[in-house]
Amino acid sequence: MATRIRLQRHGKKNKAFFHLVAADSRAKRDGKFIEKLGTYNPNTNPATIDINFEKTLSWVQDGAEMSDTARAILSYKGVLYKNHLLNGVKKGALNADQVEEKFNAWLAEKDSKITDKKDDLTKKADQDKANRFKAESDANVLKAKELEAKNVVVEEAPVVEEAPVAEEAPVVEEAPVVEEAPIAEEAPVVEEAPVVEETPVVEEAPVVEETPVVEETPAVEETPEKPATEE
Repeated sequence: MATRIRLQRHGKKNKAFFHLVAADSRAKRDGKFIEKLGTYNPNTNPATIDINFEKTLSWVQDGAEMSDTARAILSYKGVLYKNHLLNGVKKGALNADQVEEKFNAWLAEKDSKITDKKDDLTKKADQDKANRFKAESDANVLKAKELEAKNVVVEEAPVVEEAPVAEEAPVVEEAPVVEEAPIAEEAPVVEEAPVVEETPVVEEAPVVEETPVVEETPAVEETPEKPATEE
């Protein structure tokens, strides 16, 4: 079974802290673990790390794998360096006294660096606090001066008598404005039809009364001529 040293998440949203655990590499991140080795809180500056050094070193010597974050934490706390020195003892390069001497010197240097960092952070925090206090004091002084300036009594200027007001001329009522009638649109011009010349009226001929028919007189019978008489 492969064992892995890793972090297990706890805490609230945006306020997470972690447990350092040794667990089966096949287990879920927040699932079951074999042993709890310490805690890691990244919400402080510097981060707060509290681990069981001897148990963690034992797991590392047994060949436990490590996540990237867990490796960085163990390196920061000196577990990996102590494991390196103990491996030197196994190879005969060092003895137990030399291991302790080297490791204690490393711890002293590490503690000195951590202390210097904490001092720098404290000085910076104090300086920021002093700057904020000074800014607030300057703002309060400026505000007090403004209030004092408002409370200063200003000498009143002499009152100038007002000139009599001239009577206003009567207002002439303006004649009501007569609205102009809307201009009617011009009717379209109709083209005149061409004049047709009248044909001259032909006078009718007077009616001739018919003459009455005269009845023919009977013919006079001619008388026979008398024979001439003898003288």
